Parts: sequence; C-alpha cells; structure tokens
Amino acid sequence: MTTGGRLLIDALLANGADRVFCVPGESYLAALDALHDVADRLPLVVCRHESGAANMAEAYGKLTGRPGIAFVTRGPGATNASIGIHTARQDGTPMILFVGQVARSMRGREAFQEVDLVALFAPLAKWSAQIDDPTRIPEFVARAYATATSGLPGPVVIALPEDMLSTPVAGQIATAAMTALPRLAAEDAAVLRDELARAERPLVIVGGGAWSAAASADLATFAARNALAVAVEFRCQDFIDNEHSSYVGVLGTTVEPTLASLVREADVILALGARLGEIATQAYTLLEVPKPHARLLHVAPDAAEIGRVYAPARAMVADPRDAAAQLCRGAPLPSPPWAARTQAAHAALLLSRESRPAARGVDLAAFMALLRERLPADAVVVNGAGNFTAWVHRFFTYRGYGTQLAPRSGAMGYAVPAAIAAKLVHPDRIVVCVTGDGDFLMNGSELATAVMYEAAVVFIVVNNGMYGTIRMHQERRYPGRVVGTQLVNPDFAAYARAFGGYGELVETTDAAAPAFERAVRSGAPALLELRVDRSLLAPALTIDELRAGRS
Repeated sequence: MTTGGRLLIDALLANGADRVFCVPGESYLAALDALHDVADRLPLVVCRHESGAANMAEAYGKLTGRPGIAFVTRGPGATNASIGIHTARQDGTPMILFVGQVARSMRGREAFQEVDLVALFAPLAKWSAQIDDPTRIPEFVARAYATATSGLPGPVVIALPEDMLSTPVAGQIATAAMTALPRLAAEDAAVLRDELARAERPLVIVGGGAWSAAASADLATFAARNALAVAVEFRCQDFIDNEHSSYVGVLGTTVEPTLASLVREADVILALGARLGEIATQAYTLLEVPKPHARLLHVAPDAAEIGRVYAPARAMVADPRDAAAQLCRGAPLPSPPWAARTQAAHAALLLSRESRPAARGVDLAAFMALLRERLPADAVVVNGAGNFTAWVHRFFTYRGYGTQLAPRSGAMGYAVPAAIAAKLVHPDRIVVCVTGDGDFLMNGSELATAVMYEAAVVFIVVNNGMYGTIRMHQERRYPGRVVGTQLVNPDFAAYARAFGGYGELVETTDAAAPAFERAVRSGAPALLELRVDRSLLAPALTIDELRAGRS
C-alpha cells in the first residue's frame, strides 16, 4: 500500500519529470512528503510567490520542450499562479500545474480558500480536471503530459483534494505518456514547394510554441538554399540565427518599415507554426481579414489554429518541426527570382540596429551592442514586459534556439523567475535578465530563490521611474496629462545586496562594460541598475515628440 501523494510523485518520475517548482501549501502536504524521499531524482525549487513558481515552470517548458511542473495551494495560491498559466497558453508552452484542493467532503461548502479550480482554469488551460479517485492518478498524469505536449503545446491544471492525496491506495506501476505529433505528408511538402516555386515575392513567417534546435537548423538550411526571406513572430527571434542571410526581422509590437513592406507586398506567405495573432499582424492590419492578399500556406500543429482569423489557400495540420525537416530534405527551388529582395531586406535589418545615443544616462542601444559582442552564442537572454524590451528586440542578436526567454502574453513579472529557471536548467551558460523597474518589482522577491539555489543570473534593471509602456500610450492619447504611471523606486543595488547577491549602480554608458564584467565575475546572483534617460520612451521616440504629435 502507498498513498495518493506518493502515487502522484511516482507518476511524475515515470513521465520524466526532473524538477518541481512550488510554494508549499497545507493542501498538498502528502505530495510534499512523497517528494522528500526522491529529492535526489526530483529536486524541489521553493519559490517566494506562486506567480514566480508558475513562471519558472513555464520557462522550463520553453527551454526543454517538456512540461514544466509547478505545485501551489488552493484559492490565493491558484489565482496567483494563473498568470503563468495564461502565459503558457498564449505562448504554446507545455506545463502542468498541480493545485491542492479542499477535502472532497467539504467541497461546495465555501470551505477555507475553496475555489472551483476546474471552472477557474477551464478557459485558460488546454485541460483542467480534478482527481477524486487516487487509483486514477497514473491515468490523469499520463493524460496531462500527453495533452500538454501534443498538437499546440500548452498548460494543464490538475486539482488535488488533500484527503485524496493522503488516502491509502494500492501501489501501481505508472507508465509514460505518448505524445501525438501530426506529420507532414510527403505530398503536402511537395505542394508547399510548388506553391513557393510559383511565387515572385514569397515570405516565410515562423512562430508558435512547437519548435526545437533541430527545426531551427532545418529552417536555416531550407531558407539558405532557396534565398527565402524569413520573419519571426513576437519573441520568437531565437527560432533562426539572427545573422542568417535570410532573416529579415521580428513581427513584434513595432515592425520595421522594410519588413512591413515585405508582408504587404508578399504574394505567397508560408506560416510555419505561426499563429498570426494581433501582435504579428499589427492589430490585423498587415494581412486582410478573413482573406489575405497573399496566398496563405498555413502549417500548424492544431486544426483549431487554422482558419481562426485568416482563411488559408492551403491548410496543413502538421508539427512545424517535422514540416521544417521535410522541406529541408527537398532539392533547391530552381532559380529563385527573389534572392536580391531577400538580401536587401536582411541588409536593411542590419542597418536598423544603428541608433542615436541617449541624451542622458546609460544608452540602452549601446548596452545591447555590448551584450551582443560580449556574450557567447549560447547565452540565454531573458526579458519581461515594458517599453525597455524594445531595445532588446531591436538591438540584441540571438544566435541559436533556446537563447530567448520572454512572455508572448506580455505579462509583467516574468523575467526574474524565468531567468532563475534558465540558470537552473543551464547552470554552465551565462543567463542575463533584462527587466524594467516596474517589471522587476512584480517578482523581485525571487532574488531570494536565486540566492538560495545559487542561480548566478545577471539581472539588468532599467530604471526610468515609470511604467513606460502605459506612459507612452498616455502621452499619445492624452498628452501631458500624466497620472498613475510615475514610480518611486528603491535603491535596486542595495536591494540585491540585502538578499546576499551582488549589486551595483550604473549611471553612464562608459561605466557599463566594466560593471557587467564585475557582475559576471562575482559568481553570485548579480544586479546592475541602469539609470536611463527618462525622456526616451522607445529607441527613437521621446516624450516631447509624442506631445508634439509624432508617434
């Protein structure tokens, strides 16, 4: 005989779990107790806030392609963690959240911290369920893994009544789940190649949640052989080497004019895993709804993603990783007439990295250039949400898959916990977390977690004393009427030192490089506070210019 809690942990191990993130709660004590006996095989990372734990699990899923596992308690723990679930759903990240629940006999009585967890997470997760019968734990866990990783990856939420976890139950042998990945048929690959061969101005758009280092290499080979222009969706920049001759930029919150023209003028668009959402299409203006001007060839791992907004000329339900491999194996397209166009677009992208220096403080464009030159190709660069990210997306160069971590959901508070997870997954790599002053303090307490687990992340806090994104929209729509966006900040360097990390204030561009080296050499979680020009809201946009009507 065993308990539901031990059966649950055995099922996680059978499915390959190798790390669990949590904030402990009394509602799942039996599962915590079971983790005690397998600490060498399934280490526990204890966080300071449930949103931190959920974001760490989401980041783990992005980096590994395997479901990130988090445990939280009911009620406030579950609602705190819901931010990470929303990010995993929008970003297409495999993740499983286990939530302790009130005892089965108390359900429906408004018991302590009771929430209907299945209903709460139903619109956010791919699947939400509650295990009432402990004998079915292996079945539920296997289904959770299969659901999280099949089709378009995403989050699963499982509620665990506390009495179910402590109930004695006969031991069972848990089995690993099988992931269902739809393959691209050879004849479909031939159709895609024929469509591209007939094009005059083709464009490949890559994105979504199902990708890998092998797919990145296959895409690079396919694009190079055929001189195809490749754009990526928001925060998918590491899907292809940004120095690749076919790379033409990111369809993010802002789009460079050359790339916008490529989309508008394309006659064939191959969307490889891309979801073509609001951000990538500039609020659905770059492509007409429902029938785009270009022939849309949409390859997606989930049928529900095809035709959601845009009616494709060709639709194929297939894993984009397999599609990239199939396309890579084909012979080069004959004499592509668009080669010069692709070359010019890539050159325009390189030119866009040039920027005027900031008037005061640290020039963020120069700092990104410093990181670009200083960091090895496998360094992981993490950012959260805010206008500071515009400098990261425009001026940093991602060289390989798995080197960018950022929430496509746009959730603030992501960067700090995600960076810690990255350092735990890749302890031998440099991990740099670029975060804003508002973004940082939403989960800054996770510095304690970084110190506890010796996760030597270099945190870069961009301090402009405001919620910059909202201030930008505010100045655009209500010039000069500033309300709710000003911030009073702590001494961030002292804050880091108080946790036992390294902290330093950087006030000039010239001081940035030596400060960064000291942070790396410290061997500890390190924080550099960058004081930047508060008048700059974007790389080439000031508050005065917005008030004057320039946007």
